[in-house]
Amino acid sequence: MEQGDIGIIGLGVMGSNLALNIADKGYNIAVHNRTASRIDEFVEGAGKLKNQIIPNAQLADFVLSIKAPRMILIMVKAGKPVDQTIAALMEHLDEDDIIIEAGNSNFTDSERRFETLKRAGFGFLGIGVSGGSEGARFGPSIMVGGAKKHWLQAKEILQAIGAKFKGESCADYMGTGGAGHFVKTIHNGIEYADMQMIGEIYGIMRDGLGMSPLACSEIFKSWNEGPLNSYLIEVTGHVLAKIDKKTGKPLIDLIVDQAGQKGTGRWSAIAATKLGVAATSIEGAVAARALSALKQERVAAEKIYNGRQTGGKNQGNVEIAIEILEQALIAGKIAAYAQGFAVLKAASEEHEWDLPLASIAKIWRAGCIIRSKFLDEMSLALEKGNVQNLLVAPEFVTMMSNNQNALRQVVSLGAINALPTMCLGAALSYFDTYKMANGTANLIQGQRDFFGAHGFYMSDREGMQNEDWPPTLAVET
Repeated sequence: MEQGDIGIIGLGVMGSNLALNIADKGYNIAVHNRTASRIDEFVEGAGKLKNQIIPNAQLADFVLSIKAPRMILIMVKAGKPVDQTIAALMEHLDEDDIIIEAGNSNFTDSERRFETLKRAGFGFLGIGVSGGSEGARFGPSIMVGGAKKHWLQAKEILQAIGAKFKGESCADYMGTGGAGHFVKTIHNGIEYADMQMIGEIYGIMRDGLGMSPLACSEIFKSWNEGPLNSYLIEVTGHVLAKIDKKTGKPLIDLIVDQAGQKGTGRWSAIAATKLGVAATSIEGAVAARALSALKQERVAAEKIYNGRQTGGKNQGNVEIAIEILEQALIAGKIAAYAQGFAVLKAASEEHEWDLPLASIAKIWRAGCIIRSKFLDEMSLALEKGNVQNLLVAPEFVTMMSNNQNALRQVVSLGAINALPTMCLGAALSYFDTYKMANGTANLIQGQRDFFGAHGFYMSDREGMQNEDWPPTLAVET
């Protein structure tokens, strides 16, 4: 019987494209899908790669059609479908076979699955895959978590299908258990912040400067040739230039302003909070998407407050240079990336993962959604080691120093002119708080001691201190 080098379950868009990517790299691949008709459709559409595909509608036959020790990649909807697929597979596996779960799973689920399969004598790799459908087909960024010995078994194929940056594969090992999916979660948190900041700059262009979508598009396309060079800036230029075929109007003006989310952004914000790490830009981006969902409430509130309306009397009343917007976006993005890597650093210590921060920046340089020119510089800074936060890495100190005033101008003008900068504003506040040697938490500690005797430290003496505070007046009811 002809056998595949690896198997894949789940032939949706991502699964199909990963399968074709694997076949394109010269490997034979066994495929299975719950709906059998989809298997036939996939094989027929595989073109010249058809002969490298081994289809099986029966799960037992599918497993037998893979070389031992088997590697089986699952690409199904996160949550119960993954657990159900794993449970069905376990009945047919041999010891040391490896299940590779490649969906958008919560890292806590990957930790649980890793331990469950380990006890049963099977391997488990939870891998984060970023790059969308195009990345899956031609080379995504791949973040791998699990036992190192199982990574070494799968390494050849995973690095072969990963994106390449200057000849280096954008697939690498992150650490044990759920480390791979955790890194992917934080990647998505940074992605949320990046997209929200771009949206806020677009809002200032549209509502503050009165620019058309096409004019905005040209600006973003020009920015993609400079320091902001990135996939998301490139995508923004294309989205803003698109014309709706039916109406002849800019497509962006017809898209309802309600942003969807699958949960990874929330998970990243929750993870940061649990670790006690400030990730204000990520949190702001998640909150902005939640507010975007309240479309009817927002429409009603605008009428109540006679708020800013596109095309209304307030449009185009802001005066700010385009280069200031560019510089503000540079500063905001740096702060967001700094927050993301701070969360990764804390999680690495908390879970004893020893996350390779420099390697993470490297595998994000190509294939993934947040790939950008910044990441090459970040990987170099992180390789030097002992970087507590990217904001204090020499290269980024220079960049923030050169661009912080632009961020201040944009956030200030946004506040004055009712142009929301939830994420850019959060980035600025994070930056200012991080670099303030003497903040205001001393007052908070005084308050906590007053009402709860929690104690505080003092600059001129050792040990925890408490004060004898005066009694407060009873609140009248």
